[in-house]
Amino acid sequence: MSANPAISTIRHDWRTEEVQALFALPFNDLIFRAQSIHREHFDPNEIQISSLLSIKTGSCSEDCAYCPQSARYDADLQPEALMPVDDVLKAARRAKDEGASRFCMGAAWRQPKDKDVARVVEMIQGVKALGMETCVTLGMLTDTQTATLKDAGLDYYNHNLDTSEDYYSEIITTRTYQDRLDTLARVRDAGINVCCGGIVGMGESEQDRAKLLIELANLPKHPESVPINMLVQVEGTPLNGTEKLDPIVFVRTIAVARILMPTSRVRLSAGRNAMSDEMQALCFLAGANSIFYGEKLLTTDNPMTNQDLALFERLGVRSGGSCHVQ
Repeated sequence: MSANPAISTIRHDWRTEEVQALFALPFNDLIFRAQSIHREHFDPNEIQISSLLSIKTGSCSEDCAYCPQSARYDADLQPEALMPVDDVLKAARRAKDEGASRFCMGAAWRQPKDKDVARVVEMIQGVKALGMETCVTLGMLTDTQTATLKDAGLDYYNHNLDTSEDYYSEIITTRTYQDRLDTLARVRDAGINVCCGGIVGMGESEQDRAKLLIELANLPKHPESVPINMLVQVEGTPLNGTEKLDPIVFVRTIAVARILMPTSRVRLSAGRNAMSDEMQALCFLAGANSIFYGEKLLTTDNPMTNQDLALFERLGVRSGGSCHVQ
């Protein structure tokens, strides 16, 4: 490791033992290193705000063990068809008024039909007309669908790896790890920014967390946006009852993500509703500089907007900034 933690290098050749050594650093040393790198590339007192809306909910054919939207689980979730465009744009306007600069739309599909993509294109164009960045997550894409989204002006496509390749089969069996990597390659090759991260607290090992971050950092280009989710346990899903992750381990994961991907936006995503203000403050210190705003993240609870604003005021941080790399 560099003797000077304030010098970051963009790398795509991280090795497991290197990253495990970062996880093993004394907490203060790890946070100092991550915060020093963070300050090289970002304003340390600025947090980018995104808002996420489920535009099509439930009835998904996948078997992701964490997800209440899977049709395979009895998670007391009411399926909802693809929303009308006008309703989506109304939600986007509200999100903008509340301070969000990016509007993300999620649909519970394994892979969308072309007619569904055509409706999503209308949503993308409408949200962009409001002056917001756009992001969608629709599952796997064909080359034609990817090109259609690019032509619509889509800014970001979200497609998470979820966990390490080694642990992946414990969480999902209905699509392969390579399927996910292939979708990311299509998106990147089309010139759309990549939003890709994972979920921690699913019973994975520290080595799995390290390997997930290595997989992200060793992509041909670092994802411009890296959401780090803490598992939200939902009754009726296989992962309900999983031992909860130590909050300090979560903060360490944020810090290592910042060190490995110095110019990416690292986002606190699912699980914030269970995080104390102090834990979130440590995450910001560790290099997180983006959050999802609003009372819902697809189907799970999220802190209310006024809670976030109060925390920002207490910490002396402000909202703002594009999701694009600085």
